[in-house]
Amino acid sequence: MAPRLRTTFLALMGATVLATSSLLSIKPAAAEMTEDQKKEMGAFVREYLIANPEVLIEVQQAYEKKQYESRMSQAGPAIIENKDAIFSDKNDIVLGNPNGDVTVVEFFDYNCGYCKHALEDMDAILQKDKDVRFVLKEFPILGPESVAAHQVANAVRLTAPGKYPDFHRKLLGGETRATEDTAMEVATSLGLDEAKLRQSMKDQPNEANVKTTYRLANALGITGTPYYVVGNEALIGAQGADAIEEKIANIRKCGKASC
Repeated sequence: MAPRLRTTFLALMGATVLATSSLLSIKPAAAEMTEDQKKEMGAFVREYLIANPEVLIEVQQAYEKKQYESRMSQAGPAIIENKDAIFSDKNDIVLGNPNGDVTVVEFFDYNCGYCKHALEDMDAILQKDKDVRFVLKEFPILGPESVAAHQVANAVRLTAPGKYPDFHRKLLGGETRATEDTAMEVATSLGLDEAKLRQSMKDQPNEANVKTTYRLANALGITGTPYYVVGNEALIGAQGADAIEEKIANIRKCGKASC
């Protein structure tokens, strides 16, 4: 059973036991229940779930809402505490207007399917709004191939920063899995020298940068990508350009992501 489903099921079992114990008139604590009583409880729970499977969906939604609210409550203070690391790290790539009045920060992985969809959101925002500063934080969390692809990306950033935007869009927008080889293919297709890139990967690896991002992500409670920070708030997941634009407009209106 998948971890999230298992957690949801256990939560459901606990909630159902509490809700139905009075109906069954089972007064003893769990430790005091007889085997027959335990079997009766199990049978009742099973019968109830079969008759009302929509309860599983309701519990899942409630669990996800609780988890989301927990992560959001953790993010607020962490954003304030780590403001410089989030918005002004010299190792990050900045797209759009470097002097923009509002900054959007995105944590991403080149193999994140939702990040691939979110690429269109970023481009739509940057095309429409010339005063947005968009910061990209490379956050490889989807295995060794992602780490290797981001190492090539770091070499592109160091040796040819002007080519990075095209590299980013082509690699993230590609249909194949991002690996060291596919990332290098993208880089060389843009006219970059492979030997120079590999030397940069050897001389200036990005392990320290990635560890810094991991520590920052841990402080923010990030569990997946894409993850955005806009002003004083986080946006978890690919919520679309409209949601990000709303936060941008609010910051200009009242100085906060939510007015």
